[in-house]
Amino acid sequence: MLTLQSNVAKHIAMQSKTPRASRVVTLKQVATDAGVHSSTVSRALNPRTRHMIADEIVQRVMTSAKRLGYRPNSAAASLRTGTSRLVGVLLPDLFNPVFAPILGGITAALFREGYGTIIADAGQEGVDTNELIERLIGRQVDGLILATAARHDDTVSACIENGVPVVLVNRAEEDGKASAVVSDDEKGMALAVDHLVKLGHKSIGHIAGLPNLSTGYRRRHGYEAAMRAHGLPVGPIEIASAYSREAGEIAAGQLLDRQRVSAIVAANDLLALGAYQALNARGLSCPEDVSIVGHNDMPLVDMLQPPLTTVRISHREMGREAAQLLLRNINEPSGLAARNVVLMPTLMVRGSTAAPKTR
Repeated sequence: MLTLQSNVAKHIAMQSKTPRASRVVTLKQVATDAGVHSSTVSRALNPRTRHMIADEIVQRVMTSAKRLGYRPNSAAASLRTGTSRLVGVLLPDLFNPVFAPILGGITAALFREGYGTIIADAGQEGVDTNELIERLIGRQVDGLILATAARHDDTVSACIENGVPVVLVNRAEEDGKASAVVSDDEKGMALAVDHLVKLGHKSIGHIAGLPNLSTGYRRRHGYEAAMRAHGLPVGPIEIASAYSREAGEIAAGQLLDRQRVSAIVAANDLLALGAYQALNARGLSCPEDVSIVGHNDMPLVDMLQPPLTTVRISHREMGREAAQLLLRNINEPSGLAARNVVLMPTLMVRGSTAAPKTR
């Protein structure tokens, strides 16, 4: 034990004799190694200004930086520029597979412009969304991308009042305060209903999302409008308590107990999975007894038995567009009106829908 302590003491003593600064590679050292000015190195290593430098010089600088082990000092850069180069992303449920490609689109677009992300999950029990946002703002993020917005959301107003650029993704608020990137939810539900009607269905139920969320409200509106357009009775409709498989099973069970239907259109894929379970619990099968259509086309729903017919949303493009809108707001903080980007959905027809049984 004494020998060990002695060796450790010697090691600490040797480390203390080596100045820490000598192990830090500076911008000037990279410039000297590459044979260019320090300002050229700074531009070459910054994705936003790299285009100003010739490709050959950029490559030379990158090679020197890698060989010397140069690491940018983010803290010093933040103090110098007054920006953190960080964007906060708030998700309603980190474990919902639909948000992975959205997040992928966001991070890829931001990374190209030299930004990092801080991801916050508002779906954990006991978590307060406003407190999460305050913490993100406290980390000096340059902007926020929110996938948690309600149709009338005071949180969005608070961000704007605090001068924090904010963009909404997947969900929108109806007061037009912030830019948003969403899918055409009404069109998506029309695609689902049109498909079922073409197969011969006339009794089509709907499992709706919460009406305080744009996705729940607009998808229900799209379902009702499509049913009326075909001259069919609207309903039955059950509102799920959450976008979850468990809530979908409860809502689907209540719908099936109220009225016999030949098809169900769900407001998202997790609710559709719950409908699968509700059918199984009642000894019914899909699509022989009841056809089911989901919404979102989240990963792996094509691996279900039967594979889920669903409305596909351009998730990655949605995230990419949201990041680009936020960067526009960060770079031009004043004088920009809120802008809505609406992406077109497509229907993915799989094994969960078929012609209804003849009675």
